[in-house]
Amino acid sequence: MTPPPLGRMTTYGLEHIGVLALIVACSVALVLWSRRTERARVDRALRVAGWVLLVDAVLWMLWGFMPWAWNLHESLPLHFSDALRILLPLALILRRPWMIVVACYWGLTLNLQSVLTPDVNYFVWVPMEFFQYWFSHGSGVVLPVVLIWGLGYRPTWRGCGFAYAATLAWATLAFTVNMSLGTNYAYLNRAPAGPSILDLMGPWPQYLLVEAVVIAAGWVLLTLPFVLRDRWHPAPAVGEGGLMRRAARPAQSSSSA
Repeated sequence: MTPPPLGRMTTYGLEHIGVLALIVACSVALVLWSRRTERARVDRALRVAGWVLLVDAVLWMLWGFMPWAWNLHESLPLHFSDALRILLPLALILRRPWMIVVACYWGLTLNLQSVLTPDVNYFVWVPMEFFQYWFSHGSGVVLPVVLIWGLGYRPTWRGCGFAYAATLAWATLAFTVNMSLGTNYAYLNRAPAGPSILDLMGPWPQYLLVEAVVIAAGWVLLTLPFVLRDRWHPAPAVGEGGLMRRAARPAQSSSSA
């Protein structure tokens, strides 16, 4: 039996607004730092950050399976943010193009919904659960911003299509588990209890189709500026498959200005 929550995060309460401001400030500061710092040094720092995030993600996942923290509706790592919690550190450490492209699209869109409209109940220890939620979701925004606007990674149409296919695959997995266990991972079987963008998309299952179309359209609009820029300022592809490109040094123009 799932224990009742100790409390719930207040959307756009003082703590929520404070964390949003911190995410914006960290994004701006780290983009500026990465542009003004030697690339090899930035790469090393991001790999260290990747290891820190990965260790934290594994420990937090194990915590969720402990008897005092186990919750069928929360402990299985099937939310998109749960997958991102593992995928993003691996992308920072290994720099595989498919990891980077999926982590960037998920971090800046699907994960962003959890940042702007958090649906969080506290069950064991409020300070730790608050920190873990924002540590993972905040880094899920900040680090993709640094990878794209700081280090010059550019998504391509192939990368956009690959990320969308990965999204459908993960949604299929989560939906199958939800139907089997009566859970609601990735909010595929009902909208969150609190306000969210899904409220604007109609009832279930209509909002699933609307959401799929909105994500596709949003990702096309997100990708288009980078594709157009690459026509004027070509950048070499990263790895095989043409999923991402990386500018030689995106900070040169700003540093010389």
